[in-house]
Amino acid sequence: MSDAETSSDMALGATRELRSAVRRSLVQAALPIALLMLLLGFAIVDVRVLSPANLMNIAQQTGYLALFAMAQTVVILTRGFDLSLGPTVSAVSVGAALAMASGTSAHQGPSVILLLGLGAGFVLGAACGLFNGSVVALLGVNPFVATLGSYNIAIGIATTISGGRPVQGVPDVFTQLFYGGTLFGVPAVVIIALILGVILHIVLTRSVFGRSLYLIGTNPRAAMVAGLPVKRILVTTYLLCSGIAALGALMLTARTGSGEPNLGGSLSLQATAAAVIGGTSLAGGKGGVGTAVLGALFVTILSNGMNLVRIDGYVQMVVLGAIVIAGVVLDRARLEQR
Repeated sequence: MSDAETSSDMALGATRELRSAVRRSLVQAALPIALLMLLLGFAIVDVRVLSPANLMNIAQQTGYLALFAMAQTVVILTRGFDLSLGPTVSAVSVGAALAMASGTSAHQGPSVILLLGLGAGFVLGAACGLFNGSVVALLGVNPFVATLGSYNIAIGIATTISGGRPVQGVPDVFTQLFYGGTLFGVPAVVIIALILGVILHIVLTRSVFGRSLYLIGTNPRAAMVAGLPVKRILVTTYLLCSGIAALGALMLTARTGSGEPNLGGSLSLQATAAAVIGGTSLAGGKGGVGTAVLGALFVTILSNGMNLVRIDGYVQMVVLGAIVIAGVVLDRARLEQR
C-alpha cells in the first residue's frame, strides 16, 4: 500500500471518528436543549411558567417523579420492567397510613408513630419487590407479564384494606417532616431525591452490583458465563426498585395527608416515560441516575406547562404516551446505528 493510500485511509478514519463524536455530542445535548425550548415555549404562552413559585413547584414535582424514574431505571437496566410500580405506591400509602392511624389510636408518641408508618411502608414495598423479583428470576416469567399480575394484586390489596376510601389519621408530624420540611429553603423531597441520586449513582458506577446490572442488561448469557449470580441480582434489583418506590410513596402520603388507594395512578407510565425520554434503553444496559433525573424534569415541565395552558388531563395522557413511543423509536434507531 502506497503512502498516499495510507494517508487517505487515515483521513477517512479520522473523519468517521469526528462524525461519530459530533453525533454523540448532539445526542447528549438534545434533551437539555429540548428542556430549554419546552420551558421557553410554555413561557411565551403563559409567563407564569417562569415565576419563582412555579419554578419551585416544578422542582418539587421533579423530586417526586425522579424517585420513581430512578426506581424504574434500575430494573430497565437489566432488560426488566416494573408495571406494578404505581399500585405498589398505592399499597404502601394505604398500609403506612393505617399503621400510623393505629399508633395514634393507641396513644403512642410521635416517634413510635413515625416508625410504625415507615416500617409498614418499607415492609410492603419489600414484599412487592420480593414477589416481582422471585417470579421474574426464579420462575422465569417475562417481567412485563409478572408485573402485570402484581399490578392487579397490589391494586386489590390497596383497595381492600382501605375500603376504597382515603385512610385518615396521618399525623401532622409526618406531614411536616416529609412534606413541609425544608433545608435552606429547599423542599424535603428535593433533598431526599438528591441524596438518593448520589448514592444510587455511586452504587451503579462504582460497585460490583451496579456494574453487574449493566452486564446483565447488555448480555445476560455473558453475565452467567462470567459466574455472576444473575437470579440473586435480579431479585435484589426488584427489591431495590420497590424500596425506592416505597420511599416515594411515603413522601407522597405526607403531601396528601392521607393514605390514598389511587395514589399510584399513572405513575408507572410517567416513571417509564421519564426513564426512556432521559435515554435509558429498554433493551437494557444503558442509562443511569442522570438520565432518570433529566427525563423526570422533562415530563414535569411538560405536565406543568400543559396544566397552566389548561390542556385536558386525558389529552395530556395521550401526549405522554406518544412521547414514550417516540423515545422507544429513537432508542431503536440508536441501537441500529451501532
